[in-house]
Amino acid sequence: MNLQQFRFVRETIRRNFNLTEAARTLYTSQPGVSKAIIEFEDELGLKIFERHGKRIKGLTKPGHVVAQVIDRIMREVDNLKKVSDEFARRDEGGLVIACTHAQARYILPKVIPAFRERFPKVRVSLAEGSPPSLAQMVLHEQADVAIATETLALTPGLAAMPLYSWEHIIVVRPDHPLAELTSSEAKAITLAQLAKYPIVTYDHAFSGRGTIDEVFAANGIRPDIVLEAIDADVIKTYVDVGLGIGIIAGMAFDPRRDKALAGLPAGHLFGTHVTRVAVKSGVFLRDYVYILLEMLQPLLTRDVVQEAIDKSPKLD
Repeated sequence: MNLQQFRFVRETIRRNFNLTEAARTLYTSQPGVSKAIIEFEDELGLKIFERHGKRIKGLTKPGHVVAQVIDRIMREVDNLKKVSDEFARRDEGGLVIACTHAQARYILPKVIPAFRERFPKVRVSLAEGSPPSLAQMVLHEQADVAIATETLALTPGLAAMPLYSWEHIIVVRPDHPLAELTSSEAKAITLAQLAKYPIVTYDHAFSGRGTIDEVFAANGIRPDIVLEAIDADVIKTYVDVGLGIGIIAGMAFDPRRDKALAGLPAGHLFGTHVTRVAVKSGVFLRDYVYILLEMLQPLLTRDVVQEAIDKSPKLD
């Protein structure tokens, strides 16, 4: 058995048992992948994959165990490469940050320029997606870190650490009745008041939308959600054209920049949320990844990050 067979098995699993997709990812042929897997099973003396005819449908019971072992082996092989890079090319390499649009738009611009100034030879890439897809990117080592509010802390195999807390903001046009509330009235705004108006807010997977739905439901109120989006800028655009009032993450509203809108606090309604950053447990982190994490949150020193990794739940 050899590393190439391990790669073929791992990628087949990652591609939902689609040999064509696995072969495309590995830059080889589908028959080559199929042959390597069969030879590997013959060497082990057991079947890893359930088959229906020539199609692979899933993992057998021993296949699940083999997959875990292969994942550990390949993780350590990848770690060896990273150790080599760390000492041979200390300030060079690649860094993939998986993040939601909100993090890419409002948080990372405060950090990336300083990081690039310190590590000009590190290629930085942003991979945007939903929180569940970001978690999978890190688990499959397609990204080095993930930043999101949802999912990360609940995903086995990830060490998720708090970055910052935030609350929702209600955004309205200056001519909207809610914009006429005094400061004290705005801080005491009720769900019933919000439910009088059409609402534009996030898609269900993003920026605390689940909490918004739960709070309305717990109070027996069915809001009129007229538009959902993953992007706060899109939400603000549709508020500005009069589609309804908006509920967005607090970091996405800046009174100096968003002069066409008024912002009202909503933390008393929808609570406080925590955005986290996550890395994969058991993966060797390049020195510049530790430094990025500390740039994002000064409390995330190397020792704190390592402790979080050591305590994080493992996949196996």
